[in-house]
Parts: sequence; C-alpha cells; structure tokens
Amino acid sequence: MPSVETNGSNGDSSYKFFNVIDGKPRPSKDHHQVIDPRTEEPLWDAPIATPQDLDDAVAAATRAFKTWKNSTTAERQKAVHEVAEVILKNVDILAEVQMRETGKSKTMSKFDVERAAWHFEYYRNVTLEDELQYEDDTVQIYSTHQPIGILGAISPWNFPMILSVIKVVSALATGNCVIIKPSPFTPYSLLKFCELAQSVLPPGVFQVLNGGAELGEQMTLHPGIHHISFTGTIAVGQRILQNCTKTLKKVILELAGNNACIVCEDVDLAKVVPLVASGALFHAGQVCVASKRIYVHESLYDRFLDMLVEESKKYVVDDDENSPAFSPLSNKVNYDRAVGIVEDCKKNGYKIVTGGDVKPTGKGYWITPTIVSKPPEDSLIVREEQFAPIVPVLSWTSEADVIARANLDNAGLGASVYTPDLARARKIAAQLESGTVWINQFERPHHAGFFGGWKLSGYGGELGKEGLLHYSQIKTLQIAK
Repeated sequence: MPSVETNGSNGDSSYKFFNVIDGKPRPSKDHHQVIDPRTEEPLWDAPIATPQDLDDAVAAATRAFKTWKNSTTAERQKAVHEVAEVILKNVDILAEVQMRETGKSKTMSKFDVERAAWHFEYYRNVTLEDELQYEDDTVQIYSTHQPIGILGAISPWNFPMILSVIKVVSALATGNCVIIKPSPFTPYSLLKFCELAQSVLPPGVFQVLNGGAELGEQMTLHPGIHHISFTGTIAVGQRILQNCTKTLKKVILELAGNNACIVCEDVDLAKVVPLVASGALFHAGQVCVASKRIYVHESLYDRFLDMLVEESKKYVVDDDENSPAFSPLSNKVNYDRAVGIVEDCKKNGYKIVTGGDVKPTGKGYWITPTIVSKPPEDSLIVREEQFAPIVPVLSWTSEADVIARANLDNAGLGASVYTPDLARARKIAAQLESGTVWINQFERPHHAGFFGGWKLSGYGGELGKEGLLHYSQIKTLQIAK
C-alpha cells in the first residue's frame, strides 16, 4: 500500500512520494510542489531525481533486462494482467491523486485510471507472432520480434495515467524495461502507480524518476537508454529527435494536433452538434486529438453555430468535483498561453459569440467555453493548437478547399468528418493528412487502433497490435531447406 501521512497541504490526506529505482522507493534531498488547478494551493512534495539517480536506474534496468528480455510471452502477459489488477485495486488512491494534480473531476479521473487498466488487459491477449515472409524450395524467411532494450518514456500532463500507461505496457509486453519521467506538472499519480506496481514486477523492469526538462534531456542523451517515447510539443520533440541521433536511439514522438473537424451539409444537427461539442470541449480542450478547428458547410453554418453555443453551456465552470466533463486548465503555463489566445482574438476584433471570460471565479485556472466565429485562416487561433476551450468555427462550400485548409503541417495527429454518406466520408478521410480520422464520432484514441501523427504531429506511433512493432526490433531468420 502507498505511504500516507495525515499532515498534508491540500486534501484530506497527504501521500508521500518517491522515485522508484531497482524496485525500491528512493527519497530525494530536493523537492517541488505542484499547484492544484482548482484551488491554486500547493500539493505534496514531489522528489527531484539527480543525474546519479538516472545512472542508478539505468544500471538497474540493464541488470533486469538480461532476464526480462528472455521471458516468455505467457510470463509477460501474466505480469501485464497483474499490473492491471494492481491499478484496479488502488483505483481510488490513484484517481484522487490524479484529480488533485490535473484539476479533473472525480468522475473523469476515476475513468482515466480504470482505462489505464484496460490498456494493460488489452495487451494480455495481443502479441506479435513470428511471420513467414517467403518460402520456396531452398529457403524459409521468417520475421521475428525482439525487445529493443531500455525505454526512456517522457510523459505529458493532460492524461498522466492513460498516456503513461500506453508507454509502460507496450514496453513490458515486448520484453523491454522502462524508466519513465512524468511531467513535472503531474508527477504524483505516476510516482504512486510505479511504487504500487513493484509488488508484481521484478526489480528494475519498471522505474520512475521525477524531474524537469534537464532530466528529460539527460535521458535522451544517456548511452544506456536505447529507445525514447515522448508525448508533448513539436519544439521539444524536435530537440529529442536531434539528441537521439547521437546514439541512434529508436524514437516515438506524439506531438501537436491542430486537428480539423469537417461537418458536411447533410448531417443531422441534433445528433452532430453534441458530438462536436464533446470533441472540442471535453477536459477543457486539453486533449491531443480534440477538435481544434471546426469547418461547417456554409448552408447550415448559422444553425450549427447557434446550437453549438447552446450546447457549450453544458460545459460550465463548476467547483463541484463530481462534474464529469469540464475542468480548469491543468497548469498556469497552459492557462497563460490560453489567455493570450483569447486576448489576441479580442485585440483583432474577431467575433466571440460566447465566452471569452478568463478567471471567471476567484480561484482556479478556469476559462469559460469560448467560440469564435469565422476568424481569418491565418489568425493565431486557427494557425496554432489552442489546447484550451477556445474554438474557431469556420465555413466552407468546396470539398477541395476545406481539405486543403484542414491539412496544416501541425494537423497530422487526428481529424474528424461528419456525414451520413459513408462513401463520401471515406473519400474525404483519404485526403486528410492525418494519422487517424474519426467518422461520425468525436475524437478519442482506442487501445486497439494504431495511433501516430504525420508531418509535424509525430514520428512513429503506439497502440494496437501495430504499436508493438515500434517497441521491437525485427529480426529476419533465413532458414535453408
């Protein structure tokens, strides 16, 4: 069970947090505290890992990998299942900690933790098999899959459990060891998860180190780490890619998604508007695949806009921690950035049809759902990913034109298309330069579907059976007959 104290700062109890190295909690001389996005009060002490901690973790992972890489598929699947059980047994602890660090509601945070367990259970039954590639009278050629080594995983703050677990389970299921660094904005849930997971995993197979950009930089340059998986901004991803070339590390990057949502003229607005609103405003727009630019056919634009404004009223600024869908922005850095986008819209005279209020309550990093009608295509709100409940709604009449406008270089992560004509939807989807296209549903990755960005939105990918290929080395066996 987790270490708990009763003299905490924010909340009924105060948990103790440690880096985890070689199966054991390791205290630190230096700490930092995260600010609760709802109350703007400090949370618990989070340990800051040192360069020596990183070296020790790499040494422990190197020792563990000698055995773990030779584990059978059945042994790894058993371990993956046991980690899922650990998550579910501790769902209340993990959900409370994540709720405090992210500003999510109790309902949303608990769902995130439960979904993290689903990812482990999915890979309990999904694996890569040897595959016969070619055969004739003289030779058989097989493709086989082996682990890469030690993964350095660098995680984001918007969904700390789900997006971290994707990296952890993909590594473990393929026989790799993993050292994960949570975002310094949301370290607590991942530190606690790793601590709890030690009860079912060999020492050194799964470790966690908390720190900021400096620690991440050290991980990407460390010669003992063979593979990096990162979720975050384009600028940091480019830096990581450059660093990894120095030791030829394998790399997975999930980066910005300035995702386009295309609404055709033949939709049923009563069905579609609530879906689009959820795609844009869930978790205050802090979703990598959220609808960041909504393109609506001109013939129904006015009706769509009126209905979207009404629908947005359901996403209210609410101090009730049980309110499921909406939340404050998770940290002051993202809040300040979002405020800058709102101020840019006001300065340039763009038509804000609802919202525009920043800091509507006395505490918390709240921004009310803000809808901007027909800003210029080269405006900041259209050109850059908002990662906030600030949504531009634009119009279109020509399919070729809207597809061209949708295909920005930073919009290669996801897109959505709404039309009851599935042949038309697939035709449009085929022309969208995006790793995933959702048709007649709002954007949410599924654990069974490969997920990776195109262009500036990513490099490599994760999830689904295909995702395991990015955590494996392919070895070819040529067998003479």
